[in-house]
Amino acid sequence: MKSLKLALYLLASLFVATAATAVEYQEGVAYQLIVPAQPTTTEGKIEVAEIFSYGCSHCYRFEPTLERWLKAKPKNVEFIRIPAIFNTQLELYARAFYAAEVLGAIDKIHKPFFDAIHLQKLPLNDEAAIADLFEKNGVSRADFNKAFRSFSVDAKVRRASELGKRYGIQATPSMVVNGKYRLDPGMNNVGANGMMNVVDYLVAKETKGK
Repeated sequence: MKSLKLALYLLASLFVATAATAVEYQEGVAYQLIVPAQPTTTEGKIEVAEIFSYGCSHCYRFEPTLERWLKAKPKNVEFIRIPAIFNTQLELYARAFYAAEVLGAIDKIHKPFFDAIHLQKLPLNDEAAIADLFEKNGVSRADFNKAFRSFSVDAKVRRASELGKRYGIQATPSMVVNGKYRLDPGMNNVGANGMMNVVDYLVAKETKGK
């Protein structure tokens, strides 16, 4: 039964994606060009990046839509997450994300971090509180402390901050396709589902251009 449901879901997703690619979305309305286009890190594939923040309620509500899209994304797409850094609080959250990434603990931390802020209303506004969350979700405090202020995480945070500026990110969640196109749910009032249709359209556009 689960296999049948998954097959039906994938078929429906393929239909939606195909329909989306048949629509001509207008530059400057549904998406913006990034000038100059930025290099990607996923050689041989089309890179789709989500720019998000754990503190963003819109990002939290967007997660289920994104997760459904990830289950059916084209094989030539590489997906990455980039934390937005608009202030010192968001830098703290970005550092937490990259600490989890360095520790191979994204699956343990990503959803619980969102839930802690938006569902449980926990004030994760300092390093100690974030360390508690990591420990509660199976990452030792010693490992967290080592990663959180590591050179590797420092470098990733600096790069995320720079990419946000180069991409021209002003809102979260935003999506960036192949370093060339930027979009967010507010563009043309497309909403979260509509935004992913535009992403599918841009992925198809990039695929044809290769």
